[in-house]
Amino acid sequence: MKTILFGSLTPIHDRLIEAAVEHLGYDAQHLPQPDIEALKTGRELCNKGMCNPVYFTVGNLINFLKKEAENGVKVEDKYIFVTIGACGPCRFGMYEMEYKNALKLAGFEKLKVSLLNQTTFSAEGEIALTWNFIYSLMKAVMVADILRDLGYKIRPYEINKGETDRKLHEATELMFRIIRNSGKIKDIITGLREVKKLLSTIETDYSTPKPIVNVIGEFWVQTTESDGNYHIHKWLEEEGAEVKVEPISGWIDYQLYTEREKTFIEAKAKGFSLKLLKKLAFLTGLQEFYRHLFETFRHIVRERAGTFTSQKLLWNLAKEYYDPLVTGGEGHLEVAKHIYNVKFHKAHMTLSLKPFGCMPSTQSDGVQAKVISDYPETIFVSVETSGDSEVNVKSRIQMKLYEAKELAIEEFEKTLKETNLTRNEVKEAVRTNQNLRNPFIKLSRSGLLTAERFIKGNRKEIIASLKLKQEKKWTPSTLKR
Repeated sequence: MKTILFGSLTPIHDRLIEAAVEHLGYDAQHLPQPDIEALKTGRELCNKGMCNPVYFTVGNLINFLKKEAENGVKVEDKYIFVTIGACGPCRFGMYEMEYKNALKLAGFEKLKVSLLNQTTFSAEGEIALTWNFIYSLMKAVMVADILRDLGYKIRPYEINKGETDRKLHEATELMFRIIRNSGKIKDIITGLREVKKLLSTIETDYSTPKPIVNVIGEFWVQTTESDGNYHIHKWLEEEGAEVKVEPISGWIDYQLYTEREKTFIEAKAKGFSLKLLKKLAFLTGLQEFYRHLFETFRHIVRERAGTFTSQKLLWNLAKEYYDPLVTGGEGHLEVAKHIYNVKFHKAHMTLSLKPFGCMPSTQSDGVQAKVISDYPETIFVSVETSGDSEVNVKSRIQMKLYEAKELAIEEFEKTLKETNLTRNEVKEAVRTNQNLRNPFIKLSRSGLLTAERFIKGNRKEIIASLKLKQEKKWTPSTLKR
């Protein structure tokens, strides 16, 4: 049996997808994260004018195969490469051709490439896309989304730097073993409970105001944690922000909802035949089950991981600006997420990332100008990641990030005034009370800023900690002296 080779999502997603594939009886291995050397190789072997995800992912595969071949591995006999594809007004539909052409030019023409088509939910090549295969991958992606999101929620506030990443690695390996060996929902739930216990040992200080920056844009560039987007998530954290990431599960939810809406429109136009009614019922049921399962997993970690935004709401928010039936890339989502963030105050700043020459994202950028005009209070920046120009891109982001920081501080000061507390008092309470340093401590549902939600949700305990310290300071022996 050949080893299934895949990759280029986040390290957590790649690791848990590997577990899901091995659970089904295959041998699997994920590729390393793509780097600048992968970009160079991709540009050399692929057609000109492609978008960066093509260059990074194709180059990453070729570089991996070359290293394996140098070590004496007969890669064409050992591996079969599996990737995602689609059709539509986007270069995504050309990925399979680019992979095969680059493999030929690099001397690996006989390496088999299997395509999982996200548009038709079908497979092309030697891998069979069964429902068991889909279900196993679905659970792995959901768990990976939750672990990744917990990292972004906790890491900016960790007291001991690096502790979150160390514990997150342990958590990922724990869930890897569970998904590979069992894959049952009850065992995944048990594993997530253990993950919560493990991450609960991390000490955090939620009293520092940090602006929430929602990273959106073209799917691969907004997701990757590599040179493909200048490691932008890590950099934003270093610059003092809390990053709000989009779950890959949300993309699947979008695909299901869009297909359901298209079916409903077709049924209205042609008439509600039994075939269309069955398809509509199936898609509706599948999406409801999908969302319910994600919420079940999320509830285990005290719902600290983010949830799905209503696809119906996003559809309605975007339709005045961007036709939701125009698919390709992120479709209407880039516009909808921007409006959602500013209208419902779900992020202090929206950062839209796109690769060089991404056609759907270019369309979205044209519409974003109108959105900014209608919502002048927004803090929005759209940047193109070309693999170079890193300094220029980050300089543009920094200017907008400064505005977001100012807004966060303003909200924080307002919260302190409303709760009759000072910044030093809150800091002192966190320092002296270990319960206030628990990463899973209760946060108020009111407000956006994590520091604001922390103070509102724990005001009584903060005040109690300050009183206790005062009582210890003024003991009877102190008064006697």
